[in-house]
Formats: sequence, C-alpha cells, structure tokens
Amino acid sequence: MEGPIEKAKLSYEHAVFVGDVGELAAAERELDKVEADLALARGRILRARFLEDRREDPRELALFERATRLYRTLGDAAGEADSVFWEGCFHQVVRSDPDRAIPLLEQSYDLATAAGDRYTQSEALRHLGIADHAAGRLDAAREHLEASVRLRREIGLLAGVAADQVGLIYIAAAQGRRDDAVVLAAEAYATAEACGARRIMRQVAEARTQIMAPDTDHDETHDQSAP
Repeated sequence: MEGPIEKAKLSYEHAVFVGDVGELAAAERELDKVEADLALARGRILRARFLEDRREDPRELALFERATRLYRTLGDAAGEADSVFWEGCFHQVVRSDPDRAIPLLEQSYDLATAAGDRYTQSEALRHLGIADHAAGRLDAAREHLEASVRLRREIGLLAGVAADQVGLIYIAAAQGRRDDAVVLAAEAYATAEACGARRIMRQVAEARTQIMAPDTDHDETHDQSAP
C-alpha cells in the first residue's frame, strides 16, 4: 500500500502531467493526518523529557495545539481528544495552571467519550482526579481516579492502573481510610512490578512510607505526573 507521502507525489504528477486535480484534496487530507500524528508524537517525546529534567520546552505546547487544529479540521474526534488532553496536561503539569488545564481536560473527556476512545477517557479522568486532589476535593478525586482505574483495567493498561492507585493511596490516607491505603499500596506495587514500571514502583514505595509515617499531612499532593 502506498504511503501518504508517495500518494501525494503521485497526485502531484497526475495533476501536472494529466491535468486532473481531483486527487489533490484527498492527498492533502492524508498529509494533514500524518502531520497531526507527527506533531502529537513529537510533543509526547518532549513531555517525557520534561518528566526527567523538569525544564519546559517552548515547542511542546505549540506541537499539541498544531495537532488539535489539524485533527479538528479533519473531523477526527479521537485525535482531537488526544491532543486536547495533552494541551490540558501541559498546563496542569508543566505550567501548574489548573484554570487553563481543567476545561481542556473536560473537553478531552467529552470528545473521547463521543469517539469511544477509552484510553484517552482514562487519561483525562486521571488528570481531572489529580486536579481535584490538589484542590482538596477528595471525594471527586477518588471518583475520577477510580473511574480511570476501571477503564485502564478494561483496556489492559495495568501500569496505568498502578499509577492511578498511587493517587488513591494518598486520598485514602487523607480520608482516614488507612487500611484501604495499605491494601492499595500492596496491590499497586505488585502490579507495577509485574509490568516493569519502575517509576511507578518508586512512587508507590514513597506513598507507602508516607502513609506509615506518624504525624504526616496526607492532604498534601504528590508528584503524579507519570501517565
């Protein structure tokens, strides 16, 4: 099967040599899809680098916004849900700006729900839960993270389940449900270990240390910026 780049070249040649421009619009749409996917992929790479060095790259948000514009033009709701999620995640994690982040995360969830994209739904729910936790809305945070866990179990994203459970550990502790927090920590660590998710294992170990320590303020939020 010809790739979009080669098909665009052939469409150009057909237009120039034959005089038939009928294939150009389809070729442009395919190239827009490639460009959107590439912008989104590049943005994700920059996000992974941010999680290591905590230095903002000014290209990241521009890439996600470019992807969103292209997906929207194409009528690709699933693609738009994904890129809008990453815009919201950028404002939440990189800029620490919940006022900008939350509407984008909610929009992403709605788009993903309409498109039947459970992966992006789970991502948006997770980060809405993180926003609730940071604002002290513990019941809402628990509801969002538990919904994300259910979706991630359904699609087999078990490392993501463990990541969500890190937040649920802190929420359980803050709500005085210490036994639940201990059970969650054991389950999350075993799940992360089985997946080889070492970053999540470290987060679970830190959470377990926190909940076992006396006189700890469990209302404090912690780094949950992994996917």
